[in-house]
Amino acid sequence: MKLPVLKNFESPTGSLIIQELEEPHFDPNWHFHPHFQLFTVLEGTGTRLIGDSIQSFEPGDTVFLGPDVPHLWRSEAPYFEKDSQLRTKGVVLYFQDDFLGKEFLSKPEMHPIQQFLEESRRGISYIGATRELILSELLALPHCDDFARILRVLALLNTLAHSSEGIPITSYGYVNTYKVSETERMQKVHNYVWQHFQKDIRLGEAASLAGMSEAAFCRYFRTRANKTFTDFVSEIRIGHACKLLVDTQWTVSQIAYESGFDTLSNFNRNFKKFTRQTPREYRSAYRTSVQSSL
Repeated sequence: MKLPVLKNFESPTGSLIIQELEEPHFDPNWHFHPHFQLFTVLEGTGTRLIGDSIQSFEPGDTVFLGPDVPHLWRSEAPYFEKDSQLRTKGVVLYFQDDFLGKEFLSKPEMHPIQQFLEESRRGISYIGATRELILSELLALPHCDDFARILRVLALLNTLAHSSEGIPITSYGYVNTYKVSETERMQKVHNYVWQHFQKDIRLGEAASLAGMSEAAFCRYFRTRANKTFTDFVSEIRIGHACKLLVDTQWTVSQIAYESGFDTLSNFNRNFKKFTRQTPREYRSAYRTSVQSSL
């Protein structure tokens, strides 16, 4: 996993930053910053990496992140092609914990929000009516004056603090251990995995890109990513396979080899390990959910 870039930005006019994003692809850099972040994907598909979590994303993906949580919404390969007509869109809110003053959140009335902000250091993904409310509020904020914007954000945080539709993203106890000075060498490893996960990925080549021996690289990667390099590669491949299972009529065998697995048994074993379902169960469950929503 490529190590994250530290991002820092301040608003010259207010304590809240709201941005509407539209680009050929989302920022491909694995990064972190000292702000809280509330982000919704409007257009685009790919793989979402947050802390030690790897999940696919699609329009509607909505996440709240605490400060310094490494993250990346990696658009799929077609978005990076030279003549691609694909676009990504999203809307994001940034703020720091003192956006209402250093003492405001310490008031007794603010305890639920303060506790919620602390829990967001694991990252929280939203579903259901709460996700729809977040989208509505994010789209409305750019059109509010500064005072109304503060009130709406405070009300939204209170709603999120009491919502039962938030799902923790990273493992319990996850802590960002990355250093900005490590970014350049590990960016090469990250790019290597994304460019070759459908083919043969060699541990020795990844270690060489990081400037380490294989043994040292394996220890280093597991310490920083909270998973082995092999598991990281497998999760990227399984995420790709999940998309093929719902977007194509290909057989499980075709999908296994297209996703970089050398044998069907290896694919089935890893798929069950990371999704707790067989490929056929996953495809069937998706089709059932689609039919029930019609």
